[in-house]
Amino acid sequence: MNPAYLLDNLLNPPLLFFLLGAGAALVRSDLEIPQPFPKILSLYLLFAIGFKGGVELSHSGLGGQTLAVLLSAVAMSLVVPCYVFFLLRGRLGAENAAAVAATYGSISAVTFMTAIAFLETKGVPYGGHMVAAMALMESPAIVAGVLLLRMTTRAGSAAPLPAGGATNGIAWNELLRDSFFNGSVFLLTGSLLIGAATGDRGWEAVRPLTDDLFTGVLCLFLLDLGIVATRRLEAIRKAGLPAVAFALVAPPVHAVVAMVLARLLGLDRGDALLLTILAASASYIAVPAAMRLAVPRANPSIYVTMALALTFPFNIVVGIPLYYSIIQWWWS
Repeated sequence: MNPAYLLDNLLNPPLLFFLLGAGAALVRSDLEIPQPFPKILSLYLLFAIGFKGGVELSHSGLGGQTLAVLLSAVAMSLVVPCYVFFLLRGRLGAENAAAVAATYGSISAVTFMTAIAFLETKGVPYGGHMVAAMALMESPAIVAGVLLLRMTTRAGSAAPLPAGGATNGIAWNELLRDSFFNGSVFLLTGSLLIGAATGDRGWEAVRPLTDDLFTGVLCLFLLDLGIVATRRLEAIRKAGLPAVAFALVAPPVHAVVAMVLARLLGLDRGDALLLTILAASASYIAVPAAMRLAVPRANPSIYVTMALALTFPFNIVVGIPLYYSIIQWWWS
């Protein structure tokens, strides 16, 4: 890894505020961002990145490469849960393995936003279709994880669906609705479509909100996440060594696979990094909400801790500059 990229990343204000939050939790400071402000900050970030991605998409259109990228992103979100489930089922149990599989097949929007901030500090361009790829990757992994659990447990697969679409203890109508129409996915997709429809005229109208405030809001959001993630470390013992090892080894493995895909697709360096970070990230917002509904016996202290307290900090502190260094070397 190029040490200069690591240093630049460490001096990036959003990352420094994440570390400030982590330090506050370590020294047991009473610093916190009270509810509902973290939720408001999250909604703003989803709106801003979705709208900007839509405007960029209006410039590039949906050409052959764009469609190939979107299909590749969805394919990764479906393939990753399959191998993760069977790899961890014997160590964590079927329910926990299904939750972890969905977690690592899905994505972290905040990691993606941090990667965008990294690219913008370096003046590296990226395509708006990568925001569409992020939106498409969030939900399929959730459904795949639950389906894997259902198929391997063989619970009543031949029985007719009861009223409401519930079978094997799973309310499929509610699960699908929560997976594809949960608030974060809906806002992100809707903002993307509005940005694509309004183009440059829409961008000029909302630019003071979506552009000028973005980095500052991201700093506050990562400050809160630093506090939350560090406090989660106390639960890491419940996850066990296999889960800890997977949470730190899986991101670079998934990143390498995404880099190979990016190279085959002929992506520029900015898009290659964003595809890589999507593959390397893990969900700690959408998946826990869905797993509480679909797999209530899965232990959140395992899969949430893995994603939020281990994989997320690894990716934003080390992963982003590491992946970008590899891409710079490979693409040169």
